[in-house]
Amino acid sequence: MSPSDAGPRKSIVRIQLDEKSFLRRRPEVEHEREVAMFDLLGDNLFVLKGEGADPGPYHLELKIAGERLVFALSDTADAPLQEIVLAVKAFRSIIKDYFVVCESYFDAIKSASPSQIEAIDMGRRGLHNEGATLLRERLEEHVEIDHTTARRFFTLLCILHMRG
Repeated sequence: MSPSDAGPRKSIVRIQLDEKSFLRRRPEVEHEREVAMFDLLGDNLFVLKGEGADPGPYHLELKIAGERLVFALSDTADAPLQEIVLAVKAFRSIIKDYFVVCESYFDAIKSASPSQIEAIDMGRRGLHNEGATLLRERLEEHVEIDHTTARRFFTLLCILHMRG
């Protein structure tokens, strides 16, 4: 039986976004954040690698500190386990392109034809997949993570990137 056949996996059982300062976001963006958080907590694969690594479940604080994306992991008693730090610079181009396509998508929903909306959405999903793949590659040495979990994290990375 594969992990996805076993029902929802919950390696991360609590997630907190560090949103101390952020720009006021559109309702569509807030909705994307809520959906990503809900889906991530409902089903995710995120397991620390390495000898003696805690098998989970984990609490996670996701934040941007300077030019770094920080995954601050703790156990369910909130004892710190590990911080995984990634440079945000590697994601900038994809995030920028993703924001442009998302703006086009949100505008298209108001007045474009279904085929135009579908074409923009395909581009949006392609960039989202590209960002998730890059995130998964950058986390590979530290964490076992699946593509679906990486997609949800990419959504959250984009939202954190919007902060003021």
